[in-house]
Amino acid sequence: MKVIEIEGGNKLSGTIRVSGAKNATVALIPAAILTDEEATICNVPEITDTDALCDILKLLNVNVNRSTESLVINPKDMQNTCITEPYSKKLRASYYFMGALLGKYKRAEMYFPGGCSIGARPIDLHLKGFEALGAKVTNDKNKYIVEAEELKGANIYLDIASVGATINIMLAAVRAKGTTVIDNAAKEPEIVNVATFLNNMGANISGAGTSTIKIKGVDHLHKCFHEVIPDRIEAGTYIIIGALCGTTLKIDNVIPEHIDSLVSKLEEMGVKLEIGADYITVLERTNKLKSTNIKTAVYPGFPTDLQQPFTVLLTQADGKSKVTETIWENRFMHIPYLKELGADIEVKNQTATVIGPSDLKGSEVVATDLRAGAAMVAAALIASGKTNITNAEHILRGYEQIVEKLSNVGAKIRIKEI
Repeated sequence: MKVIEIEGGNKLSGTIRVSGAKNATVALIPAAILTDEEATICNVPEITDTDALCDILKLLNVNVNRSTESLVINPKDMQNTCITEPYSKKLRASYYFMGALLGKYKRAEMYFPGGCSIGARPIDLHLKGFEALGAKVTNDKNKYIVEAEELKGANIYLDIASVGATINIMLAAVRAKGTTVIDNAAKEPEIVNVATFLNNMGANISGAGTSTIKIKGVDHLHKCFHEVIPDRIEAGTYIIIGALCGTTLKIDNVIPEHIDSLVSKLEEMGVKLEIGADYITVLERTNKLKSTNIKTAVYPGFPTDLQQPFTVLLTQADGKSKVTETIWENRFMHIPYLKELGADIEVKNQTATVIGPSDLKGSEVVATDLRAGAAMVAAALIASGKTNITNAEHILRGYEQIVEKLSNVGAKIRIKEI
């Protein structure tokens, strides 16, 4: 097991460069098998989720070449075999292979995906979308077989604006006959990035980034070169860390409009930011932070993935703040560990009430999931003394070189095996 050890109380200054978006990368890699030729994806983060998806590609006999920040994926010798449970359960995003394999071969066979335990994460919207396109779905002891003689375009309304379902239906529909319309589609930037990738390969997708996406089916997808967008959640995490303990901390390679909801809340709290075309610098704090309330929502609302690290910032604000989680029911698993560090937080139903400011003291804590782990890192950086974060594997799933990036700006942080 990996442990991240942090000696808190150090000011951070310098520049952190944001990596490619995890939530785009994990969809782009499965999407690449839809081409009949070769796809090159650059700005790919070196995280364990990327490694797990490349392992699945190799299971499918897809040729994968990796160099610094780039993947070259060639599926010309691909074999449509079952994605077994040891592979599928490594990460939630393994389910994108279901849509991609169905789209290309009219058949997909795989086990239920894994991922962080942040609440009920059914894939019923994905399966309903596949069925609307003409597929039959069979579930046998956690193994799904999705197959169709032919996929035909359909009008599909999503009961929830799900990112995963939106992307998976796009993957299945790009080579279907006719036109597919997804209504109440999710609008996240990662969806736009995936749609752009597919269009670069010859797909015909319009409306990505709006609530209605149209996909006109094509027979063939060709080779292309594509770049992953910067990771807005990684950027937001480091900006929050800058607000906690930064002194002129520049977060580079950012698309500021992707995190407008975070920026507005930080400015409301009194955090001083310098916002450029592709960077955000957190200036040294001179005044008390003001308390505020947040409520998570689908994009462009406040991201559920930033709720946990943002809660740490609220422990340093003056007065009472409230955090309401509307996306995942188990997204407060970091709270007991923040309390262990000295935070004053109470949870009732889906709302956490935070009283600040609190002096945090180092302790032994657990990264219960990816973003809870990011919250533990943020808290440890301002806590007095030493904090050990166990289950650090969760953090490494989504933050490329987090130890190196924070060390380079002045944090006392290291990773060890126990």
